[in-house]
Amino acid sequence: MIFLDCTLRDGGYYNSWDFCPELINQYLEAMQAAGVDAVELGFRTLRNKGFRGPCAFTTDGFIRSLKVPSGLTVGVMVNGSELVGISYQQESLERLFPNASADSPVDFVRLACHCHEVESVLPAVTWLKERGYKVCLNLMQVSDRTEEEIKDLARRAKGYPLDVLYFADSMGSMSPEQTAEIIQWIRSEWQGALGIHTHDNLGLALANTLRALDEGVNWVDSTVAGMGRGPGNARTEELALELAQRRDDPAKLVPLLVLLRQHFKGLQAHYGWGTNVYYYLAGKYGIHPTYIQEMLSDSRYTEEDILAVIDHLREGGGTKFNLNTLVAARHFYRGEPQGNWSPRECMAGRDVLLLGTGPGVASHREVLEKYICEKQPLVLALNTQSAINASLINLRVACHPVRLLADCEEHKLLPQSLITPYSMLPNDVRESLADKEVLDFGMNVEVGTFKFSRTYCIVPTSLVMAYAFAIAEAGECRTLYLAGFDGYPGEDSRNTEMNLVVKQFASSVAKLTPIAITPSRYDVTKTSVYGMVA
Repeated sequence: MIFLDCTLRDGGYYNSWDFCPELINQYLEAMQAAGVDAVELGFRTLRNKGFRGPCAFTTDGFIRSLKVPSGLTVGVMVNGSELVGISYQQESLERLFPNASADSPVDFVRLACHCHEVESVLPAVTWLKERGYKVCLNLMQVSDRTEEEIKDLARRAKGYPLDVLYFADSMGSMSPEQTAEIIQWIRSEWQGALGIHTHDNLGLALANTLRALDEGVNWVDSTVAGMGRGPGNARTEELALELAQRRDDPAKLVPLLVLLRQHFKGLQAHYGWGTNVYYYLAGKYGIHPTYIQEMLSDSRYTEEDILAVIDHLREGGGTKFNLNTLVAARHFYRGEPQGNWSPRECMAGRDVLLLGTGPGVASHREVLEKYICEKQPLVLALNTQSAINASLINLRVACHPVRLLADCEEHKLLPQSLITPYSMLPNDVRESLADKEVLDFGMNVEVGTFKFSRTYCIVPTSLVMAYAFAIAEAGECRTLYLAGFDGYPGEDSRNTEMNLVVKQFASSVAKLTPIAITPSRYDVTKTSVYGMVA
């Protein structure tokens, strides 16, 4: 049984693999004391775009600069995607591993690849073995593969001089029972050493690891405090206790606990890895955890937004829209703006009241409803704002593709027509809104720019506030009043982002001056709705 810690490799996704030598040396001492047999110190890569620290490259020279305790085996990981393509695979390997194992501090190499990359990556096993390295092949995302597919992968691996066949619960969706089943499938074709890497979406990383040991797995791994992308991994401090009991060899955990207190608890507080209800749901429904990680890193996604997106994705297993749509949603709109509806039809010469999503609408609901009844402005609500009587809202405005995807079912139930860049939206969003009456006002995103045309606009960001401002200007309304644009508490970065939209609108050719009639932290003209009613 081999106990492997891969903290510096997997945890490096958070800090760009920039661990200082002092931390690494303290970590190495703690690993040896805790009964860890092997450490994966980082990646080895030829890709060098953007700053990354030494554990992204883990060169022989860097490893030699460290104080590696005697008896602690050292390894590195290589992404299989760098080795796909036989024509340049050997050239890449020669650059990645210029020294044979006898002249290198690296003992083992773990090749991580998706199932479709296995056939192309396997020849690298032979090259590395000829150079004297121990080689592990790490299969990713096997939980959604069929029994025959998994057995076929194991059969292919059997044809190469592989030391360890690893598999990862990449989606964090496996249970102990499924873990055992996959091991049995692999074991029917592969009799060599077998390893597992578990993720903690469902809080089952440790349970799955222990079940794997019961089923005969030889290599298990973990990270300090579970440090790893999204929900993280099995925690070394817990697995060390379990393995010490199985080995009947008490672990010396004090150095590890000191390491946790001095370094990793602070890192966890700063970067926020670890399972939560969102990762739990992603694991439960087979949704790739990177979706959750991206939404949690974007402060504009509220709790309701994230849950709605998860609910939508669960039906397609996280495949109804790809990651690029989610990551690039903020700057989604590109190309020539398209639209066929003009807001002048209903806004020209009228007062417009724009209802934001802030608490100011609900807090001042009674007087806002009185104002609407007395003055009869055209009322536009952002997204699914429903804090006032629905009969008083004329139209709704939405443009963020992912927010639309999250809200599509609610939009279908809301009675108002929806102003949106419909013809420019992704196909899946248009399909979701197929039964909704939409008013297609086009939109393009160009940093720092507001431009207004009859059936489309150019705005500096895909924030719905910018789009709504542009609609009001293009509609040639008389006055634009704002309610529910409270701003965010404290030093929330969204205040700066939203206020920049206000300033850019004010410095454009727009004739309108937005006027907030409920409390607002933004730099807009302010008045009180209470002075506007009888």
